[in-house]
Amino acid sequence: MSTEKKRNSFTGSIGFVLAAAGSAVGLGNIWRFPYLAAKDGGGLFLVVYIVLALTFGFTLLTTEIAIGRKTKQSPLTAYTKLKKGWGFLGIISCLVPMIIMPYYCVIGGWVVKYFIAFLTGDGVNAAADGYFTGHITSEVQPLVFFIIFLGLCAFIVFRGVNKGIESSSKVIMPILLVLILGISVFSLTINHTDAEGVTRTGLEGFKVYVIPNLDGMTVSKFLGVVTDAMGQLFFSLSVAMGIMITYGSYVKDEDNLVRSINQIEIFDTVVAFLAGVMIIPAVYTFMGTEGMTAGPGLMFVSLPKVFEAMGAVGNVIGCLFFAMVLFAALTSAVSVMEAVVSCLMDKFHLSRIKAAIIETIIAVVGGVAVCLGYNKWYMEVDLPNGAENQQILDIMDYISNSLMMPIVAIGTCILIGWIVKPKTVIDEVEKTGHKFGRKTLYIVMIKIIAPIFLAILLLQSLGVL
Repeated sequence: MSTEKKRNSFTGSIGFVLAAAGSAVGLGNIWRFPYLAAKDGGGLFLVVYIVLALTFGFTLLTTEIAIGRKTKQSPLTAYTKLKKGWGFLGIISCLVPMIIMPYYCVIGGWVVKYFIAFLTGDGVNAAADGYFTGHITSEVQPLVFFIIFLGLCAFIVFRGVNKGIESSSKVIMPILLVLILGISVFSLTINHTDAEGVTRTGLEGFKVYVIPNLDGMTVSKFLGVVTDAMGQLFFSLSVAMGIMITYGSYVKDEDNLVRSINQIEIFDTVVAFLAGVMIIPAVYTFMGTEGMTAGPGLMFVSLPKVFEAMGAVGNVIGCLFFAMVLFAALTSAVSVMEAVVSCLMDKFHLSRIKAAIIETIIAVVGGVAVCLGYNKWYMEVDLPNGAENQQILDIMDYISNSLMMPIVAIGTCILIGWIVKPKTVIDEVEKTGHKFGRKTLYIVMIKIIAPIFLAILLLQSLGVL
């Protein structure tokens, strides 16, 4: 019996959309999107991001899902099946999630730590100066929470496509959406008067978030906003890391791809927007515009202080918030792990259990190294993109996200746009008889615009631009 006949598939388009959206809605949306929006002029970043999501993101998402369904293979073998001689793209696509999985689970472990802190009423301590640094630099705790988070991911992946990924997504994603909506509404209703007698409200913070701030805007700064938004799309849509090819390979031939892709796009963009509604108004209300400059520390440093300032209700909101972040991180990490497991199954004809055990061991080794990178193996490395004093986690993130993912995306655009031609993807999307509404846009994007954008992103990462 062939691999294709034995291959599992999602029971329907709802299962696929929720699983793919679960992959897309992760730490990239909830942690990275709000701080980039705060940094890049609020509403200006939003407008740029939405335009890019509907063009650039749509192109990459459509391409990868179509490749997966057409070949019924994971990325390691899909590219070779599509065109002989292009297997190298599959190798890089498989290595990306393999590198991401360990450090993503370490960050997932941090989320577990904060969730437990707020769940047990210890939110006040979590808001103390040095709490986050103290946790990540300790030698035992980060390892324990990392293993707990990885264990949750492995359990879901071990159970398979239907009983594991699809069934968990159908439970987690609705809960996740309810939590996001609830916290977003709460964030808009709060107000606070600081020690100097200045009163700020959540609605004022919302205006800071959605109204474009063009003060001091130059051409170079605008291009910086564009590249930030473009980089964010990789995180948000889970493209160029093998995930959408893998999930696409589980989609039934009779399912409407056009509708599913539109739903994933909408779901992801709405959640990314709501992540900003949750975080930016709250941080602005209690900490002013200064609190919004916390960068990557926004979630683990600034927000606990915001929850503490809310008083008794802050512990409850903090618990709900980190529960929501935990759900989002879990669905994304599961998709990252599944991409590697699927690659091992397709290439080496391993059982799901064996492939999952191998990937779990790889993730454990990598995750231990990341945890030790903040204490015993501490280092400070300057990267070509200008980032200074970086640790093992940052180096792995740079290699996977800033180098490998743009290379995979550029290669995919060249392969589909110029070698096997866009008709390959268009025919796959339309084979159920549903019209591909943005066909002309897709052709222009995949052949010309997307490769140029991606090349600029890669050159920036290399420090050339």
